[in-house]
Amino acid sequence: MARLLQTNDKVALKEITRQLHLENVVGDKVFGSFAENLAFLLEALRKGDRTSSCPVLFILDEFDLFVHHKNQTLLYNLFDISQSAQTPVTVIGLTCRQDILELLEKRVKSRFSHRQIYLMNSFDFKQYIRIFKEQLSLPDEFPDESFAQKWNNNVQHLSEDKTVKDILQNLFHYTKDLRSLHLLLMLAVSNVTVHHPLTTASDLQEASKQIRMDSKANIVHGLSVLEICLIIAMKHLNDVYEGEPFNFQMVYNGERNTSTLQTLNHLLSPNFFFPSVTDTEFQKFIQRKAHCMYNFEKPVVMKAFEHLLQLELVKPIERPSVRVQREYLLMKLVLDNNQIMDALQAYPNCPTDVKQWAASSLSWL
Repeated sequence: MARLLQTNDKVALKEITRQLHLENVVGDKVFGSFAENLAFLLEALRKGDRTSSCPVLFILDEFDLFVHHKNQTLLYNLFDISQSAQTPVTVIGLTCRQDILELLEKRVKSRFSHRQIYLMNSFDFKQYIRIFKEQLSLPDEFPDESFAQKWNNNVQHLSEDKTVKDILQNLFHYTKDLRSLHLLLMLAVSNVTVHHPLTTASDLQEASKQIRMDSKANIVHGLSVLEICLIIAMKHLNDVYEGEPFNFQMVYNGERNTSTLQTLNHLLSPNFFFPSVTDTEFQKFIQRKAHCMYNFEKPVVMKAFEHLLQLELVKPIERPSVRVQREYLLMKLVLDNNQIMDALQAYPNCPTDVKQWAASSLSWL
């Protein structure tokens, strides 16, 4: 079963029923709940014994996604029946995550055999180039022999091109996973048209850029100037206070007033302590360099801050509490300084003042 297709336990049960040819057993029977349906299928599997039953092999692709199903009910019952002496059932999970055992619930983990097989690609770069040619070449039975020959000759030239070799070598050192190579080729081949019939080195270069593109930085490109100003204010807070958590009030005011600090230090554990900083120069600096942010009312700025929270560019470090107003909920900026500066360079029509503010140093505070 593929988790990308069987998105929940109910759909997975239907797929199990289909593959085990239990449709006739189920018939028009109406099940009152998911648990009842699962119990019926498990009972059908338990009716055999190890001498007369046909072995059943469950292969769960993207196993780590099955773990996120509610209560891990399907995994628990499959593991449970696989340990039964009545039915010859084996469950194999395929995943790229090495921390998969940490994601299993205790009751599920207790029924797992703890047998793990690590499969690593052992081919060298020469073999990687050969795989590249095999994946991109057209087969001999391709209907248009003339085009197939031109295409395959072009693939051969690409495999010898220094630029292409550099692209493939970078990808090879980054990951030997062939799915990354397939993605690179798919993005490159998608540029093929009637007027551009053959893949070129520039197509592969562009595809490589798309693969390595920073998804968080891409999100920044679509933000408003107000949201960009908020991110820069958070960046400077991180620089000055060495990555300590902040809240909306700190970002908006540009200073840590005494009452805010007293409230935070009272509500938080002893692990967090904010020193009293009453300098107003920081606030003046923000007003001077990013006055555009202060043309908006505070609720509008708060709405922009919440949008950054929805985009997961800012994450809370604690659960929301009735004791803490949303303006004082502690946050952490997910972006680092390099990501912010790179994103600003590519940001369309970014105001000069905003760029200068982002690049300025606040070490004088």
